[in-house]
Amino acid sequence: MFSEYDVIVVGAGHAGSEAAAAAANMGSKVLLITMNMQTIGQMSCNPAMGGIAKGQIVREIDAMGGYSGIVTDKTMIQFRMLNKSKGPAMWSPRAQNDRMQFATTWREMLEQTPNVDFYQDMVSSIIIENGKACGVVTGLGNTIRSKSVVVTSGTFLNGIIHIGEKQLGGGRVGEKAATGITEQLVAYGFDSDRLKTGTPPRVDSRSLDYSKMEEQKGDDFITGFSYLDIDRIKPDQQRSCHITYTNTNVHEILKTGFDRSPMYQGRIEGRGPRYCPSIEDKINRFAERDRHQLFVEPEGWNTVEIYVNGFSTSLPEDVQVKALRTVPGFENCKFFRPGYAIEYDYFPPTQLTNTLETKLIQNLFFAGQINGTTGYEEAACQGLMAGINAHRKSHHLEQLVLSRSEAYIGVLIDDLINKGTDEPYRMFTSRAEYRTLLRQDNADIRLTELSYNLGLAKQERLDKVLAKKKGVNEIKKIMAGFNVEADDINPYFETIQSSPIDEKQKASKIILRPNVELGNMLAYVPTLSTALAEYDTDTVEQAEIQIKYEQYIKREEELVQKMSHLENMVIPDSFNFDKLNAISNEALQKFKKIRPKTLGQASRISGVNPSDIQILMVFMGR
Repeated sequence: MFSEYDVIVVGAGHAGSEAAAAAANMGSKVLLITMNMQTIGQMSCNPAMGGIAKGQIVREIDAMGGYSGIVTDKTMIQFRMLNKSKGPAMWSPRAQNDRMQFATTWREMLEQTPNVDFYQDMVSSIIIENGKACGVVTGLGNTIRSKSVVVTSGTFLNGIIHIGEKQLGGGRVGEKAATGITEQLVAYGFDSDRLKTGTPPRVDSRSLDYSKMEEQKGDDFITGFSYLDIDRIKPDQQRSCHITYTNTNVHEILKTGFDRSPMYQGRIEGRGPRYCPSIEDKINRFAERDRHQLFVEPEGWNTVEIYVNGFSTSLPEDVQVKALRTVPGFENCKFFRPGYAIEYDYFPPTQLTNTLETKLIQNLFFAGQINGTTGYEEAACQGLMAGINAHRKSHHLEQLVLSRSEAYIGVLIDDLINKGTDEPYRMFTSRAEYRTLLRQDNADIRLTELSYNLGLAKQERLDKVLAKKKGVNEIKKIMAGFNVEADDINPYFETIQSSPIDEKQKASKIILRPNVELGNMLAYVPTLSTALAEYDTDTVEQAEIQIKYEQYIKREEELVQKMSHLENMVIPDSFNFDKLNAISNEALQKFKKIRPKTLGQASRISGVNPSDIQILMVFMGR
């Protein structure tokens, strides 16, 4: 019935969808297996993409030729660029999306991708021969062979849903859990553990009183996520979100359900996400706070369903209803479904190499929540990298590893494989030591040419990024040679409370002043505006950022160069760590377990000290 595939992808969430698209677009014959063909690319939790650091990841995925940015742009109902009051390294795009359109668009794009086949079934085990993954066995008993396998199981491995004292087997509400893979891999020698995540109630928009809430509109200018020319919504077409707050009465009602809470009664073993806690966890951990912010987010264009962001909970349904109806604007709210917690299996990611291939079984790759992460964006970028490397492994090509100075994707994978995680991992800008280099505006400049050379990013993307780089250099030359007259610019300085000048200055010097924005400045210097008129907004913004932050960027590039010697010092696969008798026991155990590939990787392992690295360097020198 089935021919042999180059890559089998297990699961069709964000990780699985990106993995299938990447491998297929590079030329592999791919089979995407999912338990439900109707939920490909499903937004299981909030109907949004991007946010702090997550937005940078989506732009990196797009720059490399992935689909997440395109799907997001095609289905957004609102766009906001977060942190615009801070420097460009902190700017993070975020979009509200139409949940149903998002999944439909993902499926359409995958169906239009040559080399992708689909099959609906549960995968019950991996075929392992001579230490290599060679295919899968499905719940219906089908044996399907392949050269590599990517497992992206999300929350489905032995998933259990908790609502108060009720427990239901499932990977998502209304969908059954997946069984078999955990038990097989644990028997093979893998370590597995449990994690927990949660989701809030969904309510009927028609039952809410928005006059008691704050309106949150989208931006007046929509940048989007994809570097391609996508037909996006216009600013005046956007749907608004709203903000409201809990209060002490809400908190007191929630506390009445703690004696029936699965979290406080010990029925949930796994740890939940630190940075997206349940509402009961918030009022317990932050008892001094008398209110918490809630975001009232529409689920799409043509639905009245509302996602209550910030009210994630697994308390009994009657407590959820009573508490939420005490929130301003929700006094008469009608529930579509209650919030719930879900507990699932994951495999601590220190069991992976930096290509996301498992150490115990060759040609077997893990991506997404199976590695302990949380979030669509974190899952999608792992899927992209696993798909690329599964393809390259299947065709005996060198594997791809992005460094911490190249991409947030590199930071995420490096963190996972070296430090592991015992709680759902999410990305933050603070995790990236080179975040001035890893901005959302330059992901194409950083990654598109690399991806094109791998055979993933298409010619259209390369042409656009080369044109952008050329335009940026031209604008920088124009700015460096353009004299701005005092009479022209001083009225602008007055509007931003900046001191006037007495004589003309170069435009590149003026742009270095605090609060000066090139777009606003051009309105006062029409000759400069004319000189830059042929360049698009994206190119002008990129040139402005490079001019403004040149010294910071150079400093960070120098730091990368200083650290690169450690990254380039390869530890041989045959190196015997047992001979490092002068290092700490913890470092020795971590080295033997993780088997770092370079001194740089070794230096980032949790529990390893600088003295341990110095000793390792001495022995390597011998």
